[in-house]
Amino acid sequence: MMNTMVIFAEFFVVILKVLWAFVTAGAKWVVRPKEKSVAGQVCVITGAGSGLGRLFAKEFARRGAVLVLWDINSKSNEETAELVREIYRELDSESPMAKEGAIGGLEEVFPFKPQVYTYVCDVGKRESVYSTAEKVRREVGNVDMLINNAGVVSGHHLLECPDELIERTMVVNCHAHFWTTKAFLPKMLELNHGHIVTVASSLGLFSTAGVEDYCASKFGAIGFHESLSHEIKASDKDGIKMTLVCPYLVDTGMFKGCRIRKEIEPFLPPLKPEFCVTQSMRAILTDQAMICTPRIVYMVNFMKSFLPFEAIVCMYRFLGADKCMYPFLAQRKELMNNNEAKGDI
Repeated sequence: MMNTMVIFAEFFVVILKVLWAFVTAGAKWVVRPKEKSVAGQVCVITGAGSGLGRLFAKEFARRGAVLVLWDINSKSNEETAELVREIYRELDSESPMAKEGAIGGLEEVFPFKPQVYTYVCDVGKRESVYSTAEKVRREVGNVDMLINNAGVVSGHHLLECPDELIERTMVVNCHAHFWTTKAFLPKMLELNHGHIVTVASSLGLFSTAGVEDYCASKFGAIGFHESLSHEIKASDKDGIKMTLVCPYLVDTGMFKGCRIRKEIEPFLPPLKPEFCVTQSMRAILTDQAMICTPRIVYMVNFMKSFLPFEAIVCMYRFLGADKCMYPFLAQRKELMNNNEAKGDI
């Protein structure tokens, strides 16, 4: 009898905590939480050479973070680094001491002068990840923030896609998250301080035809992120935060040609990369667990959990989402054929 009463009491406490979680989550929609400072924090960004990675680097630079940029392309990575340095110079010139002609500059705005470091790293190769991570620890110091952003897409129908490209998609978009996390999480756990961001996709919450490898890799990345979030909670490391980023189609050129139904597209256009990163930064800096952009993604993901599959198919066909990737795949195929033709000349 006593055990039953204890269980009921614990269950009642759980219900109260669940209700309180709803209240606090709702309050954040009404009162915008204060953003935390990342000034002087060491921030590793994978895939920093272009797209969202470059924009994340610029946003963290504006907040005085120490940037550690990883990319497989040295040239584009250095271009991002130069943009970051330009932001640092602007901050330096805008500092009160710089305006008064005194020596000090950024040290007046931030505890110390932020810097940017670049590393060529193929996150698809775990040896490259581990060796580069060791260089970062030795040359920069402990990592406070890890932005797992690097991603690729094969651009082939499943039966036309070489196995090597399928493996590459899975390794870069999913497996790399395991390796970067294994490289930097131990020190975060030791210090009970850090923040890991997984840049996934709405295609990791619900899928569409023609991009099986990409969807599988993003589903895997989200599963990894959620399991890791639970593990950190179970270890009572409340100083380590996790944020999952799931944007709708972003206009970075990765899925160039992708189209939904033309009558619907004005209401659901591809996201501007700047808007996507701005929303993501707000979530990261307020320790939000998950951010879906636009908000309709939340609703679609919820509906998927209880609607029959045939109902989802009907909705996809109405929206033109069932074959939205086909124009993109056709463009990629035509481009590859043209390149092969040029190579034969």
